[in-house]
Amino acid sequence: MSTAVTTRGYRALAGLAAPIAGIQLAQVALTSVDLAMLGLLGVTAVAAGGLAILLYNQIRTMCVGMVTGVGNLVATAAGAGELRTGTGELDERARDEIRSLLRSALLVATLTAALGAAVLCGLAVALPSLGQKPEIVSLAGPMMFALAGGLFPMVWLNVVRQFAVGLRRPGSLLAVTLVSIAVNAALNAAFIYGWAGLPELGVAGIGLATTLVQFFTLAVFASALRRDPLLRPMVSLALWRADRAVVRRIVRHGTPICFTYGSEAAITSIATMLMGAFGPAMLAASNVANQLAYIVYQANIGLSQGSSILVSRAVAHGDRDRAPVIARQAFTLSWSLMAVVSLAYLLVPQVLLWPFLHDETDAVVLGTASTLLVFAIAQQYSKGTQNILVGLLRGLGDTVSGLRCTLVGYWAVGVPAMFLCAYVFAWGGWGVWAGLCLGFATTAVLLGRSFAGQGAGSAR
Repeated sequence: MSTAVTTRGYRALAGLAAPIAGIQLAQVALTSVDLAMLGLLGVTAVAAGGLAILLYNQIRTMCVGMVTGVGNLVATAAGAGELRTGTGELDERARDEIRSLLRSALLVATLTAALGAAVLCGLAVALPSLGQKPEIVSLAGPMMFALAGGLFPMVWLNVVRQFAVGLRRPGSLLAVTLVSIAVNAALNAAFIYGWAGLPELGVAGIGLATTLVQFFTLAVFASALRRDPLLRPMVSLALWRADRAVVRRIVRHGTPICFTYGSEAAITSIATMLMGAFGPAMLAASNVANQLAYIVYQANIGLSQGSSILVSRAVAHGDRDRAPVIARQAFTLSWSLMAVVSLAYLLVPQVLLWPFLHDETDAVVLGTASTLLVFAIAQQYSKGTQNILVGLLRGLGDTVSGLRCTLVGYWAVGVPAMFLCAYVFAWGGWGVWAGLCLGFATTAVLLGRSFAGQGAGSAR
């Protein structure tokens, strides 16, 4: 393969992945700012608020998983339309199919968000039964209720994002991301301290601020879609006109992805619950280290979804053998970024942790979090690799292998290993993270074997 072709491949992947990662970072930036602002309220607030954010991310991830496959369905419809015209343009049949996909996906998103909000509120009520200390429950519960309403605009945003990504016009959210961060920080402070006549809500106010900013981000992105001359004719928000057959298709396609993403988030949530048993300091350190790793992880999500869309289009064009090439490009970009981040974790951990732990009284938490960042290196390589593999398999039309591999890697290996290392080997919180990393690594190996099998099948 020529250097020019290879360079174009990297450029196409980066062009899709970067805006997707930007939108992901817009979401994560909100909770990262929340965690930083919680630091103003003390270690207990960081522990409780971090727990609320993590459980929210658990539900958010599953909701996003239910509609993530929409991008692949749109890309497949677009690729088929381009193949029929032979000019690279969409025919009317493809446009009608894409409009129907968007309408139906919005209905699925609404129902999914309603269910997710109910589950998040149920978890808030159940926190005492999950072994959390009273001081954690009293702060985390109200924040979770405040965050629940933000699931609706968040899932709607992901639907319109997948619609745009499937058509290779993901757009840029850099400006709105920066504005959202600023607005979120201002609202956080206003609700913490009762500025501008707003109620003094403390930790719960931080959750409410995030929900309000979610609506703002959705409005800005939807407005951008309306102004795009290519996308505007296919934008149909009339979810009440959803086609039942298309809804069933989206749910059938999205359910394995939902539970795959849910398994990934669930093992992290279980790890956080276990960390809470070792005291607020260990829980706070784990929350901060996990949040840093989660920020970096968004680049891998962008590469996963970008490579997935490119594979779907290649399959629609009858070029299934291109999947391994796209995979190599995605892994090269991912592992290069992870190498740079890993050096930062090792060389300047206190600089990275300072926005979250900047009080002199946080010295113990800071030291613990610095050590956990070493575990985060192993976590990011294995977790990032598995996420890209899940996307590649989804591009090939296989959403089941991801679920099957995560069930084995997380629940047969990861969760037992966390309990074994933490309690039987008496490694405490360090054992929880060791088991977590082992679960991610096992899943990555299993997914790699599944993808290799798919490639061999295509070669035959």
